[in-house]
Amino acid sequence: MNDTTSLIRAYQPEDIEPVMAVWAAANALAHPFLETVFVVEVERSIREDFLPISETYVLEDKDQVIGFIALIGNQIGGLFLDPACHRRGYGRALVDHAVTLKGPLKVEVFRENAIGRPFYEGCGFERIEDEFHAPSGQMNRKMAMPGA
Repeated sequence: MNDTTSLIRAYQPEDIEPVMAVWAAANALAHPFLETVFVVEVERSIREDFLPISETYVLEDKDQVIGFIALIGNQIGGLFLDPACHRRGYGRALVDHAVTLKGPLKVEVFRENAIGRPFYEGCGFERIEDEFHAPSGQMNRKMAMPGA
């Protein structure tokens, strides 16, 4: 992460379109196994239900939103980065920011997510259990940092 051009700040309602654009690009890359009808419903739910109640932080680089993390308590509800910005330390910076605010974190990630699951493992999250996620028809992995 470039500390001279990057900034993590609280989400504002005017961030909705760039946040959703990041979500759409990252979701398509990380979740190609999800059915279109499910993805459409999730997008609606993020806009109308989730962002209004979550504690969300956006990551900007050169005044452009390139990622975000949404929290409910110490649970990561979503962490998404512009795919062009992967593997540069931005995701870790968002997790570290959340840990500073909330302490050890929990997350649920699709077991088939070959990007997110190893990322969280690299951040120190450990597998708690796998369970069936009925709305998506996929297996979900619950993970937590030690002490969460």
